[in-house]
Amino acid sequence: MTAVGKKVKQARKLSGLTQTELAESSGVSISTIRKLEQGERDAARMETLRALALVLRVPTMSLVAEPSEDGPTPGTPELWSPVRAALVRPHGGSSDEAPTTHGVADAVATAVPYYRAHRFTELAAILPHLINDAEALGCEGRAERLRVLQLVAGALTHTRQFDLAEIVLRRAMDDATDRMVTAATVNTLCWLLMRQGRLDEALHTASRWADELEPRISRATPDELSAWGLLLLNVSAAAIRNNQPGVAADALKFASSAATALGREVRPAHEQMRTFGPISVRMKTVEDALVRNKPDHALRLAGTLGKTAPRSAVLPSASVRARHGLSVADAYARLGQYTEAFGKLSEVQASSPEWFPNQSPARDVLRSVVDGRRKLTPEMRTMAGTLQLAI
Repeated sequence: MTAVGKKVKQARKLSGLTQTELAESSGVSISTIRKLEQGERDAARMETLRALALVLRVPTMSLVAEPSEDGPTPGTPELWSPVRAALVRPHGGSSDEAPTTHGVADAVATAVPYYRAHRFTELAAILPHLINDAEALGCEGRAERLRVLQLVAGALTHTRQFDLAEIVLRRAMDDATDRMVTAATVNTLCWLLMRQGRLDEALHTASRWADELEPRISRATPDELSAWGLLLLNVSAAAIRNNQPGVAADALKFASSAATALGREVRPAHEQMRTFGPISVRMKTVEDALVRNKPDHALRLAGTLGKTAPRSAVLPSASVRARHGLSVADAYARLGQYTEAFGKLSEVQASSPEWFPNQSPARDVLRSVVDGRRKLTPEMRTMAGTLQLAI
């Protein structure tokens, strides 16, 4: 029996439920429960574990044997090996001329749009030079070095190179002296922890920093409101996935208050990658509804998003918009609307082709589409290849 199966069986017995009763209450098939408990399956989707944990009245993480960690797609480690080398052993400058703080700042500003557009191949070619130049600046370049490390950590997390991303983030936090810059790094760390299934750590980290940065809303600056609001969104995301709906609802309520005080979507000065405001909060409500297995409600919220969110010149980041698209696709798939689900997946892939193959939620949605249809289209087969989904 696997560790996950053992924990599921133990929790089920303590709750006094049979396998059949657990299946009926959770919506998880009895065959899946049997395979888990008998050790025929050594892993389960977090969505499955959450459904079981909800009925068994235990935190999701109590059923997880080890943090789940999807590795990078084939070819990714090779593409990013120069970045790894530069992080481990920077050689102090990428040209004969000594780098300047102003020059590195300009180079970072040039690299950020590649990150925001998910152009990771080009970013991987730029970052080793940035790392070397930032290190060569010494103490006077601390601020720019932190911006480079944040950029590197975000890109590594996107491409599922979690081990190195966490090392980079811890290094950035140790080097940071500004609370706002530290908050931006903490937000990336919480996102990384959640991608690995380390929900308890993510929740504890985000909650601690949200408490520390909580402003007086009537006097807070946009940057302070954004820093606090983004941390609260991470609190909500971690809590709802760990079967703590009350904590999630409270965090989302406070984040909504911060967004209302702002009145629009903003990109704070300390954040290179994220925005915060009413649109970000509304997109999070769609995701939370889906995690609570309310796909019809999620679709209703998504449908009203453009009508109810205030217009803004600043849009949420490409990552947030793409993840929102995956949430909508997942909602369609859960309702058996497979054509609509695949259509939304195709939209997300077209908008972020380098980001898309690294997303396990996209793979899960496509698997639902494949399981639910009698016949696959050539486009579906092509996407299955892109996502490395065996069909």
